[in-house]
Amino acid sequence: MVRLAVIGVGRVGGEVAYLAASMGIVHELVLYDTAASLLRAQILDLEHAGLDMEISTDLNDIRSSDVCVFAAGLARDPSIKTRADLLSANLPVVRDCVRILKSYPGILITVTNPMDVNNCYLQKTAGIAKERCIGFGGQLDSARFALALRERGITGFPFVLGEHGEHQVPVFSTLSQTVPATVREEILSELRTASMEVIRGKGGTVFGPALHIVDLIRMLVKDRRELISCSCVLDGEYGFSGCSLGVPARIGSEGILRIEEWKLDNWEREQMESAARFVTDLCRKVAP
Repeated sequence: MVRLAVIGVGRVGGEVAYLAASMGIVHELVLYDTAASLLRAQILDLEHAGLDMEISTDLNDIRSSDVCVFAAGLARDPSIKTRADLLSANLPVVRDCVRILKSYPGILITVTNPMDVNNCYLQKTAGIAKERCIGFGGQLDSARFALALRERGITGFPFVLGEHGEHQVPVFSTLSQTVPATVREEILSELRTASMEVIRGKGGTVFGPALHIVDLIRMLVKDRRELISCSCVLDGEYGFSGCSLGVPARIGSEGILRIEEWKLDNWEREQMESAARFVTDLCRKVAP
């Protein structure tokens, strides 16, 4: 029996709870949100879907969950230029929830933006092993990268590393053909704004993030040991420490099983170093 906890049951958090339950990946839910009316509405909606499972709102039950998705806080809207701009708005929410996650024994998936900074902050302040703190974003960025490559007739396995934001790093050196710098910059520019048309049109991204988060949960509970891009708290990998950054990681039932250190080309290495400087600076600013 797999128990999933979701902290913050708005658009993405609520959809994750529904998908994970309806797909049979989890068997019990623990839902928490400071907006009581929203929480009640989401529970009723799940019950009306005919899902025959226990749904708890007891904070104490979070500690016994196998996986906890942290999705609380403000989401991007058209007025918010970058994910990093959400730091001042969402840091108080993250700090309030540290008490809930103190020494949490399960696997934490951080979704709340700016995700990399929040993942590092939660790992340090809640005292959770870094192998069990996974920042979500790389899967979604990689899916968008795949779309950009497909539109140009470029084949290969798409991976995006670095920050989940302006400093993301699409990896071109592993593709089946050489991609010139001008095309790389063109694609990178597209990736940086990939979510904005969705946000302007419907108020926020839902389907893409939710489905990829549920896929991550599936990898964890099924011990699939798949290689994905996710944000990991680094301790010397790629030459970086004191930050959480998107890297290739093997994922299983114990969390992050192994971080793979790829040989990046010069363009990718420069982008990765820029991402690390940016995220590390933000992590230092919010350090307890």
